[in-house]
Amino acid sequence: MSQIWLIVPAAGQGRRMGADKPKQYLTLANEQPVLAHTLARLHSAFPSARLVLCLDADDRWFSPRWVPFTDWQRVTGGNERMDSVLNALHAMAADDNDVVMVHDVARPCITVDDLQALYQAAATHPAGALLAMPVADTMKRADDQCQSARTEPRDDLWHALTPQGFRYALLRRALETARQQRTLVTDEASAVEALGECPQLVSGRRDNLKITHPDDLALAAAIMAAQTR
Repeated sequence: MSQIWLIVPAAGQGRRMGADKPKQYLTLANEQPVLAHTLARLHSAFPSARLVLCLDADDRWFSPRWVPFTDWQRVTGGNERMDSVLNALHAMAADDNDVVMVHDVARPCITVDDLQALYQAAATHPAGALLAMPVADTMKRADDQCQSARTEPRDDLWHALTPQGFRYALLRRALETARQQRTLVTDEASAVEALGECPQLVSGRRDNLKITHPDDLALAAAIMAAQTR
């Protein structure tokens, strides 16, 4: 069995939250920060995984006591998500066929079942895999005045979630190619797709919330409480 690696980009500032600190350090249940909850969920699924945590060079909020992994390392994050993930890939002592799973630090509601399902798909599909949800809502295309110009068909549309998992060599090649071509990618799957590959979509739970706006904190706390019950 190949080594499991986890990359958690956590260098963002989360300015849309309007808080006095990055969103990964805002507290949820048990007065623990979002980052601690996310790492605890990952550890529950993969206690022997190797973690690479991407933090801002000037981060003054982080504490190592929030990391439950025995084998982990800190790397400096970049200006964009893809820069942080590339920094992690360059710092890892991974084999080409090791599975690397990248997970948003702001998704603390991820479940063990979804994590393990994603790993199984990433470990067996040659182009890797990502958690995603089929689009359920009617999709609208806006014009330049924020008016509803037309309705877009939602057939075959999915919301991309995380984690996203790929073999080390494939993910590194995809992101290095994107950097060389000066293409900004917002998730790892889009970089792999640009190589002509088709990652597997793994249907995930709808409560895999990404904390982005202030009211998402209360929603995440409610989801976690419901999951515990």
